[in-house]
Amino acid sequence: MNSKNTTPDMNTEIISTLYKQVTGQQHDNIELLTGSGSNRQYFRMTGIRSLIAVRGESIAENRAFIYMARHFQSKGIPVPKVLAVSDNESCYIQEDLGDTLLFNAIANGRTTGTFSNYEKELVRKSIALLPSVQFKGVEGMDFNICYPLSDFNRRTVMWDLNYFKYCFLKATGISFNESTLEDDFEAMTDILLKASSDTFMYRDFQSRNVIIKDEEPYLIDFQGGRKGPIYYDVASFLWQAKANFNNDLREEMIDTYISEASKFKNINPEEFRKTLHHFVIFRTMQVLGAYGFRGLFERKAHFIESIPYALNNLQTLFKHHLNEYPYLSKLLIQLSEMDINDITTLER
Repeated sequence: MNSKNTTPDMNTEIISTLYKQVTGQQHDNIELLTGSGSNRQYFRMTGIRSLIAVRGESIAENRAFIYMARHFQSKGIPVPKVLAVSDNESCYIQEDLGDTLLFNAIANGRTTGTFSNYEKELVRKSIALLPSVQFKGVEGMDFNICYPLSDFNRRTVMWDLNYFKYCFLKATGISFNESTLEDDFEAMTDILLKASSDTFMYRDFQSRNVIIKDEEPYLIDFQGGRKGPIYYDVASFLWQAKANFNNDLREEMIDTYISEASKFKNINPEEFRKTLHHFVIFRTMQVLGAYGFRGLFERKAHFIESIPYALNNLQTLFKHHLNEYPYLSKLLIQLSEMDINDITTLER
């Protein structure tokens, strides 16, 4: 999150009360922070202590974050500490971890394609932390609190695949046979659901959701998590479109992940990579759906700018063709070869 020098246009009575509840004093200043497209508002409140206030429209989503933050902290997982919650659960106060997102800390590597040893170490620490969240985090967790759903299942997979179809694929103007595509969607769903789902799935584990404080990673924005397979988070992190990780770095970080995850469960590296590949394709399609909705329809620049990176990921993925999805593979290869300008200038 980055600072934005504006005065919040909202009634600050609730978060002001929470700040005083935590510190015993009134705040000196409230600064609205820029978000990443969600309906939550973040504020930095300063005075005797710097704290982050959050205001969320969805009470269920707020509850999920608050519950998970406290649960993870009880397991020794580095997350922001929730310090106070309003009676109506619309607002809460958490500790201020600063503004250094991993995404920004590795900006030079993302831009040049060459990551320094320092940047690689930050990435390594972040993905090495993931197995603890997935395996320790699941212990004693009440998945009924998850928002919007408690587990990774056939319905959620098909939702994401259709999100891609309707919000991105159709928006590109590519002609396709919907019935044949659905056949491949069903085949992909069957393969994805074969993976064990007895762990916590972060769902949006990526460099924008990791804060670096004192050279160590802290996790944020995990409220969309649910019970699900470990592969999804690895795919989400290492194939994040604008992170721009090269294949050598990805392979190195997959090795790191397997080494750390093997402390919790016996993992066959070859089988892990084979299954991971399916989740990478699935996750790439899911984010393209998001980019299509936020970018092509809502015309938000950040999401439009991310589309070429995701399409580049597709080109890399299909150097090794997957015969399991013959028609889908054909469409994705066609997409990966499209000029971004042809996509973004289509009339809505």
